[in-house]
Amino acid sequence: MNKIILLLVYVSFSLFAKDLVDCNEIFEQRKGEILRAMDRLDDEQQSFELYKEAQNKLLEKKEKKIIQKLKEVNATLQKVEQTKKEVVKLYEEKKKLLQEIKKAKDDKITAAYLKMKDSKAASILDEMTKPRAAKILFNLTPKKISKVMAKMDPSIASDVTTLLLKGPPFDRNITK
Repeated sequence: MNKIILLLVYVSFSLFAKDLVDCNEIFEQRKGEILRAMDRLDDEQQSFELYKEAQNKLLEKKEKKIIQKLKEVNATLQKVEQTKKEVVKLYEEKKKLLQEIKKAKDDKITAAYLKMKDSKAASILDEMTKPRAAKILFNLTPKKISKVMAKMDPSIASDVTTLLLKGPPFDRNITK
């Protein structure tokens, strides 16, 4: 009976040991698969880190280019603003000069009409456009205006007087 029991124990142990060996083999296989998966994950993580580093370098490079372009744009904008100021200043100077030239011209014409005989001035003004005649008369003294207008054609003198009443610029509402 001992032999039977021993035999039963041996057979049970053999079956159990066989199951243990099978479990160990399964665990070893799974362990290998897990280790390979971990190696693959490590490789992928390293690849990801390299990709991330490359992207960061690329972004830094692009950021530097953008900053450089922004500096260039700002420098150009400053140059444009400076040029604009210079152009405006030059424009104002030229405008002032042009006004001085016009005044000098008007002064010369006024001086010429002041020296002219009233009848000659009247006949010349009668032949001009009414706005131009009004402009010339506007610059004369009131005494000279009255003497010249007295010698002008009455209808022309009337129209010129209307323009004088409106004041400069005389070329608006032109009537000839």
